[in-house]
Amino acid sequence: MDYSPLWISLKVSLTATALTFFTGLLCAKAVSSMKRGKFLIDAFLSLPMVLPPTVVGFFLLILFGRNSFLGNALSRIGVRVVFTWQGAVIAAVVVSFPVMYRMARAAFEGVDRELVDAARTYGLSGRMIFFKVYIPLAWPGIAAGTVLSFARALGEFGATIMLAGNLPGRTRTMSVAVYTAMQSGNREYAYQWVILIVMISFAVMAAANFWTGRQYRQD
Repeated sequence: MDYSPLWISLKVSLTATALTFFTGLLCAKAVSSMKRGKFLIDAFLSLPMVLPPTVVGFFLLILFGRNSFLGNALSRIGVRVVFTWQGAVIAAVVVSFPVMYRMARAAFEGVDRELVDAARTYGLSGRMIFFKVYIPLAWPGIAAGTVLSFARALGEFGATIMLAGNLPGRTRTMSVAVYTAMQSGNREYAYQWVILIVMISFAVMAAANFWTGRQYRQD
């Protein structure tokens, strides 16, 4: 059995989760602090959550295609996105970002404002308040968002196959491997990947629930 889809999926998902973690936190904190236009920015950042993955992939393909301004500029410096594992990472980031963003935003907005005001009275800067107050208090929600983002990136299919394609050993993830096996009539091969995906997803979710449950009990 060729295990390259497993390693590609893990590489793509872990890279995408790392990128989503930092961008999601920054955007969540920025939007939660906004006074005007919050609902428009929130709708834009959450849009990939409700769009069909193939539509997301279509927009990404238009954005990074060689005929686009961005795609042409990247190709001039030797950077390719379409039909590469980096393209799979971008697709996974876009579809998993709303999960991280919305859960982090909810966690930040649930922080007691009196604690934030008390930190300001002690002279803490905005950056220190973010790291010393917001992050520790919102951490259970942030951790849950991180795990769900990883699970979403791991199972991504539509946007990935549109942007990264289905190249064996290069961009074929586990989800794409299931699709390929079913298209070729090899159900046994598809079952093997389905079982592996379910096992990994269940293990990740069980570990996350156990860890976040302990965090809440300690708080």
